[in-house]
Amino acid sequence: MRKKRTRAILALTTLAVALVPAVQAHALNNGVGRTPPMGWNTWNTFGCNINETLIKQTTDAMVSNGMRDLGYQYVVVDDCWMDPNRDSSGNLQANLSRFPSGMKALGDYIHSRGMKFGIYQAPLDRTCAQYFGSYPGATGSLNHEAQDARQFAAWGVDYLKYDWCSPTGSIDDQIRTFAKMRDALAATGRPILYSINSNSIHDKTGPRRNWGDIANIWRTTEDITNTWNSGQTNGYPMGIQNIVNVTAPLSGYAAPGQFNDPDMMVVGRGGMNDTEMRSHFALWAIMASPLIAGNDVRNMDSATSTIMKNQNLIAINQDSLGLQANQIVSDGTRRILAKRLSNGDVAVALFNQSGSTITISTTAAAIGQSGSSFTLREAWTNAVTTSTGAISASVPAHGTVVFRVSGGTPNPSPTPTPTPTASSGPIRGVGSNRCVDVTGASQTNGTAVVLWDCNGQSNQQWTATTAGELRVYGGKCLDVNNNGTADGTGVLIWDCNGQNNQKWRFNSDGSITALGANKCLDVAGNSTANNARVQIWSCTGAANQRWTRG
Repeated sequence: MRKKRTRAILALTTLAVALVPAVQAHALNNGVGRTPPMGWNTWNTFGCNINETLIKQTTDAMVSNGMRDLGYQYVVVDDCWMDPNRDSSGNLQANLSRFPSGMKALGDYIHSRGMKFGIYQAPLDRTCAQYFGSYPGATGSLNHEAQDARQFAAWGVDYLKYDWCSPTGSIDDQIRTFAKMRDALAATGRPILYSINSNSIHDKTGPRRNWGDIANIWRTTEDITNTWNSGQTNGYPMGIQNIVNVTAPLSGYAAPGQFNDPDMMVVGRGGMNDTEMRSHFALWAIMASPLIAGNDVRNMDSATSTIMKNQNLIAINQDSLGLQANQIVSDGTRRILAKRLSNGDVAVALFNQSGSTITISTTAAAIGQSGSSFTLREAWTNAVTTSTGAISASVPAHGTVVFRVSGGTPNPSPTPTPTPTASSGPIRGVGSNRCVDVTGASQTNGTAVVLWDCNGQSNQQWTATTAGELRVYGGKCLDVNNNGTADGTGVLIWDCNGQNNQKWRFNSDGSITALGANKCLDVAGNSTANNARVQIWSCTGAANQRWTRG
């Protein structure tokens, strides 16, 4: 058993970061979702107990209570809306006992109220409710992709939630299958926001790649539940803290038109105190997550309404740059996230993961701003203070304080790296013609990185970020063991944390420099064999230190 290693904690006041996303390749550009979608979904509160009256009442409530005008525009009808059988031509049809006017009329009503119409479907033979036997039929889109896309367009659908809901299929099968509906939606000519979930009853493939070439939003975890910590790494169900652990490191994937989706919100559904509910909303906002309400918005109490309608946080979430906050500190107790905004401001979240009140501090320099005069607006109280650079707050247990920091000028990245020829893909050894590979496709911290025959699998797909990281599976980074600097120190995967032992530079001679150690990525003993250990070594220019992308 490998002993748990000790790791240097980031200095909260000295880390400067580049608040920019990873270079994107082949991103879906269907004209929608340029900022994270906002709206409401039936599932969290009502499950299969839905009908036409409920949807209309909710639509009306979102207009009258001001949610629509704050940006909550999508009304999404989740599972159990459909008749258990397709019609004689194979078309989907509404369950007329629940939706007697049909789905086209429902969409027309939603549109008449100035809102947009969302619907649910699944890519295999059954929806989730059908898979679990809580709703009859088998009406998934398998072999009906183009037909269903045309039907959705004819009904005026603006948002499709597409849920894998099966233990079958590899990640490559999922990519191909989700792409069929992507292409079918595009062929209709109607702009339809495409939301996918690859994780339901399945190996958790959501965080293992950038799905921006497939969908506008993609789920990073299993289903959310209204609890703070469910004890799950990424399994059913997921608490707020657990979801943040998975999603916060994936910031490089977000951009206008494509966002990580940590699931619909549970604000207002009980199970947590007000501080935790506020953290939930604040973290979703700064992570550029979709803000899809899951409570009964017809009957919100004042505390829930105050959270859901916080205009400071909505503005941060809906900023036109479309950036997810970078995680600049995460030491198990405190987490600091920083998100650059289009007007030059930076939003900073100070998140207390512990069970008692603590002071969390950082600086303007640490979030990428230089200067000596700053204005801080606190998102919950709207209080404005000034600072010469210190950013600090007393944060209650499980609380999150968010500041919008104005003033100063952006710092360049402290370790600028040339952009590689591709944003993601394999790293192939010149001497071995084999690829940098995570042993056994494990996602466990400390798993060794080795050479292996190139196979295109996700444990050989490395995304280079402009912050200098080499990410695999989204939430894990190529890491020099224990911040080592000695020749022969091994490399492995670890949670991305922004430390210099996770920063790399691609050089014109094909070498890759570990910035913390100033040594080169190297294959032990000049080996070319499968399972040869990858390490760092003084740079020599030899073939076992030269690499190509793709």
